[in-house]
Amino acid sequence: MTTRNTTTDNKSIVQRALTALVATGDVDALAPLLSDDFAHHRPDSTSKTKTEWLAAVRVALVPLAGMRVEILHVLADGDHVVMHSRRRLPGAGPGIAVVDIWRLDDGLIAEAWEIIEPVAQATANLTWWESADQ
Repeated sequence: MTTRNTTTDNKSIVQRALTALVATGDVDALAPLLSDDFAHHRPDSTSKTKTEWLAAVRVALVPLAGMRVEILHVLADGDHVVMHSRRRLPGAGPGIAVVDIWRLDDGLIAEAWEIIEPVAQATANLTWWESADQ
């Protein structure tokens, strides 16, 4: 299998997994697409195992029911897939921008990283390095 085919296959696996989750809310459909040693990493340096992450997604889906997800970009290179999306709760709920990075190994999602930024706070976050005293 060529690198190009692997990249395309990995992109397809991630798109299929996330589309099914958003469309159906079926967290259990994700389980077979995750490796047994799957790890989900957070910006606060915490990580969850496959079981912990699936449980957290299951809990999060209840208040997020009806969330609109607009996938803006899906990029793949070898064993990594990056997805940039905007998500909005039903009604006038707050919008967030999300970047997910997925690493695949042997056709399964092995690791994930997720960065979430509330869209309303984006301007303030452009100057994060400035002191509050200035």
